[in-house]
Amino acid sequence: MTELTLSPEAQDLLFREARTANAFTDDPVTDEQVAAIYELVKYGPTAMNTQPLRIVLVRDGEPRERLLKHMADGNRDKTANAPLVAILAADTGFHEHLPRTFPHAPHAKDAFADDVRREQAARFNATLQIGYFLMGVRAAGLAAGPMGGFDAAGLDEEFFEGAGLHSLLVVNIGTPAANAWLDRLPRLELDEVVRTVS
Repeated sequence: MTELTLSPEAQDLLFREARTANAFTDDPVTDEQVAAIYELVKYGPTAMNTQPLRIVLVRDGEPRERLLKHMADGNRDKTANAPLVAILAADTGFHEHLPRTFPHAPHAKDAFADDVRREQAARFNATLQIGYFLMGVRAAGLAAGPMGGFDAAGLDEEFFEGAGLHSLLVVNIGTPAANAWLDRLPRLELDEVVRTVS
């Protein structure tokens, strides 16, 4: 088997041993850990360097209560008990940053004048960044519990009204508790997924 450049330990941390966590310890997730995660995540590629992902951190108290009322029943308790929750959203105003993030193409912003095209680009590229974010959480030695079970329209109104942001995923973050995992589900094999055309 061809060796990967990444060490086996790092491969395990990011992929083979990493799991979706359903329960966490009480250990806090610090602002420094979040900053370190973002410092990795920001380098993941997006089309035209659009970077539309926006991250809203919800720790506890009244903001957490506001979030919980929009979570699906099966996700509410674990979201209530996670040390940190991140709302991951797509910013449809990403194009305003293109003069700075894509400076070699001065008219790049004009390519996103159409609202529908701009929202599609925001959602697609923010979804790419969500994958990087989950890997970043794992790289920090933490576990992520990503969830799509929530009232997106209600959550957007609650946290993003008038901001042009659309929630895509809610992620619980922390140190996994002893029984945080379900059994690992089967994965498709290489020959079921990959083919070469000639």
